[in-house]
Amino acid sequence: MTAIGWAQIVLYCVIVLALVKPLGWYMTQVFNGERTLLSPVLRPIERAIYQLGGVDETREQHWLTYAVAMLLFHVGGFLVIYGVMRLQALLPFNPAGQSAVAEDLSFNTAISFLTNTNWQNYGGESTISYLVQMLGLTHQNFLSAATGIALAVALIRGFSRASARTIGNFWVDVTRCTLYVLLPVCVVYTLFLVWQGMPQTLGDYVEATTLEGAKQTIAVGPVASQVAIKMLGTNGGGFFNA
Repeated sequence: MTAIGWAQIVLYCVIVLALVKPLGWYMTQVFNGERTLLSPVLRPIERAIYQLGGVDETREQHWLTYAVAMLLFHVGGFLVIYGVMRLQALLPFNPAGQSAVAEDLSFNTAISFLTNTNWQNYGGESTISYLVQMLGLTHQNFLSAATGIALAVALIRGFSRASARTIGNFWVDVTRCTLYVLLPVCVVYTLFLVWQGMPQTLGDYVEATTLEGAKQTIAVGPVASQVAIKMLGTNGGGFFNA
């Protein structure tokens, strides 16, 4: 390995170690329901989500109830992804006029993104509309990562509460993880990516003329927002075929 390669590994380890204490402290506050710096902005949104979902944030769940809630949550997620892919041709934000995604490919993609595998058997710019990228795939990138973190937190509670019968509330954990941890980081990361030139638009694909005089279609879309959570959640796949 080259000196630059070793330097990158050392720098990565230094950054991770530097973030352990402040990020761990912040996440402890979040999952304990304590006030954070973002609470004045996000707490009203959090309450509204609980009201719309009929969730009592003060009521914790037994591990079995927690697990069933997680499974039902992903059944709903599967139906959303599969549905928007199959109805893609009828839905808005489809400037390239993409047709409905085939049944088997829709099924495979939905299961893949639900499980945080994000394995893709398609070219994004030639198969998937902007709406499906946002509502189906980017959305699930957040929720699958939040589910993994929530389950890790529940496991920690299970070990630390040796005599307790509850391990938290799945709906509350996923909501707080998404609102207070994943979303703020991704907003900053997305703005950085846009600053660096990554597309983030709902506009049509761009037609360009090459030096040889040929016409070329350049695919664009809401790319930066998907790449941000893709990288943060260690998800596979990507917005484009590349």
